[in-house]
Amino acid sequence: MLNARELFLETIKPDGKPDRLLKQYEGTIFMPGDPVNVFVRGNRSPGMPPHKDLWGTTIVWPKNVIAAMPHVTEETKVVRDVTCWRNFTKVPDLIANCSQDELWEPYLERCAQADRKNGLLMCFAPTGLFERLHFLMGFEDTFINLMTEEEAMEDLCAAVGEYRYNGMKLMVDHVHPDAMLSHDDWGSKTNLFMQPDIWRQFIKKNYQKTYDYLHDHGVVIIHHCDSFCEPIVEDMVDLHIDVWQGVLPQNDIPKLQKILNGRMTLMGGIDAAIVDREDSTEEEIRTEVRRACDQYAAGGHFIPCITYGALGTIYPQADKFIDDEIDRFNHEHYGTPYEPKE
Repeated sequence: MLNARELFLETIKPDGKPDRLLKQYEGTIFMPGDPVNVFVRGNRSPGMPPHKDLWGTTIVWPKNVIAAMPHVTEETKVVRDVTCWRNFTKVPDLIANCSQDELWEPYLERCAQADRKNGLLMCFAPTGLFERLHFLMGFEDTFINLMTEEEAMEDLCAAVGEYRYNGMKLMVDHVHPDAMLSHDDWGSKTNLFMQPDIWRQFIKKNYQKTYDYLHDHGVVIIHHCDSFCEPIVEDMVDLHIDVWQGVLPQNDIPKLQKILNGRMTLMGGIDAAIVDREDSTEEEIRTEVRRACDQYAAGGHFIPCITYGALGTIYPQADKFIDDEIDRFNHEHYGTPYEPKE
């Protein structure tokens, strides 16, 4: 039987021969806390006081909330006039602040403990280009500016794209990871946030340099986007994205599997609104996981997973039953060992 690393790599190969389905993030070793993220994000925790990040965005994390969020209002928005955006914010200098080898030594010591024979060491690159735009000015201003202030938005997007490139290049050059988990949400459950041509003009082209660099250095590109992205799936292939993580079941996954034919793996398909509620029952969770496995496994290059951009569900019982149901499916369809979880 393939180990988890081997299974992940076989799953994403166009002509791979996986011997079962992966269980969510199985096969990856999630390794946050690198110097880039520490510099940019700092130490965040539930209940922390509101604070401004290095771009000037107010970040809040109330108690009993799953994660930190930007708090953008008319009073707190950073960029009030995109035509002179450099007057309102400064791009954090990652090269000057995150290049020193001594900064990386503690992180590299942690990485050295990872079992890379059995898993892919995966670095973390949150807050993508589009997300940074609405962190700076809110959704409404972002959309209006994309339509009315082309030159200024081109300039801002290029600056954010270069910033993202510098951050991921630092990770690759110091760590030599097997995979990069890069975040940027590009749509809602039912639509892209913008027309595909606008996305291509402002977003796609400013990812090309970064993802080319990752691809050329043998890094598996796992792009988190829990959105409806059917109209740009070929563009995602152009960007060398190996795994679209967070693919919602609102996308026509079987159709996409036929179109892609192994050129990109789809990771997700499990509806969080069904499985990850405080009152979700074991039966509901297992039924939804089995639906996803039954509908999508046959199309290949599919990893059943919650659509969140990191390990773990909000309510812990969900993960337990998700993983166990995938184990059951693998036992029934691939003959793998199975021991029910208590």
